[in-house]
Amino acid sequence: MGLAWGVFLAGVMQLLFQLPFLARLRLLPRPAMGWRDEGVRRIMKLMVPALFGVSVAQINLLLDTVLASFLQNGSVSWLYYSDRLVELPLGVFGIAIATVILPALSRNHADKSDKVFSATLDWALRMILLIGLPAALALVVLAEPMIATLFHYGEMQDRDVLMAGMSLKAYASGLLAFMLIKVLATGYFSRQDMKTPVKIAIWAMAANMLFNLILVWPLDHVGLALATSLSAFLNAGLLLLGLLKVGVLRWQPGWRRVWIRNLFANALMLTYLLSLSASTEDWLRAGLWQRVEWLALLVIGGGLVYLAAQWIAGLRLRHLRA
Repeated sequence: MGLAWGVFLAGVMQLLFQLPFLARLRLLPRPAMGWRDEGVRRIMKLMVPALFGVSVAQINLLLDTVLASFLQNGSVSWLYYSDRLVELPLGVFGIAIATVILPALSRNHADKSDKVFSATLDWALRMILLIGLPAALALVVLAEPMIATLFHYGEMQDRDVLMAGMSLKAYASGLLAFMLIKVLATGYFSRQDMKTPVKIAIWAMAANMLFNLILVWPLDHVGLALATSLSAFLNAGLLLLGLLKVGVLRWQPGWRRVWIRNLFANALMLTYLLSLSASTEDWLRAGLWQRVEWLALLVIGGGLVYLAAQWIAGLRLRHLRA
């Protein structure tokens, strides 16, 4: 209960913190009832399908949780721990990039600047690849170490760490797709095309249920996580094909160099992580501060190796600018 009230109070503080700055900019909203206003109706009409279109992963997670409640004891918790770690890079980077490009894409569409619209979307995809791919690979390699360091206390047993680690690997395999969905859906929303992402989302949800039924029996809770990742790739792939088909996304020059840089940097990062990481048994036996020290060495060191490799391969600050 204390943790739940803490989340609530933190949300209230975050809201109140923004009000003085909005007032200083003379942008402080004054709430008024205006349900019949044409602008309000238009926003509501656009917002409802948009919410569904970008919430498929959360809906699939809810379905996974319901199905997991019929599996062996602990399945719901294992999926929850895994999802928390996958949501961190998704929330910090994926949603942030999608939020940043939405005003620019909307402005480009209104100005009929098709070339700039395409270039902005192309830049966002490169940023997702730059951040999402190493994050996904690191979560797969460091699944058990991260679970052990963060959660292996109290009633959590060694078996729970191993089980949660397996579902984390399955969720992490779809992290890149989860992040791509946030950005690609923005390409539709900025053009006020709400129907297409919703149709694709419905197909992805149906595919997720089918994958669940196929994979849950041989893989238990891991099958549920893997089904969510597979349906996310289907969702992202259909969104990408739709944007390419209508011509609003055209690949910009330099993608070959982007792939070479990313493959080189991720290969060096994986080499570093695999060579220095201790065995799962050592992580389970280690104490709190030893785990923290080991994980900090792997995460910070792996990040530095990745950035250094990107720099050696030719990445410069100008490539990060939209």
